[in-house]
Amino acid sequence: MNWIDRLQQRWKVKSTFQVIIILIVFACTGYTVVAISKPILKVIFDGPIPLWARAVYYILILPFYNLFLLLYGFIFGQFSFFWGFEKRLFERIFTTTKRPNTHNNEK
Repeated sequence: MNWIDRLQQRWKVKSTFQVIIILIVFACTGYTVVAISKPILKVIFDGPIPLWARAVYYILILPFYNLFLLLYGFIFGQFSFFWGFEKRLFERIFTTTKRPNTHNNEK
């Protein structure tokens, strides 16, 4: 089984084409976040941009990354996949109760 088939199985999508579209959405979202970083940081800093400012930018941009992910998902016809992806992500972040360990091999 190749890596695309594994992604197709993991993401529970129907076709290899859908996996490729999803990867394109991730690529476009990442490129957008990186492309807008320089203009935004140039507005804030006149000279060279300090390393700490870039680190802070990438932390603060995370909510916008999620919005771009949904936007590109909509544009490429994969909104329902990315909406489910976002719901699972936020569920993991904001859930305080521990789930039972389903990977325990003890009998």
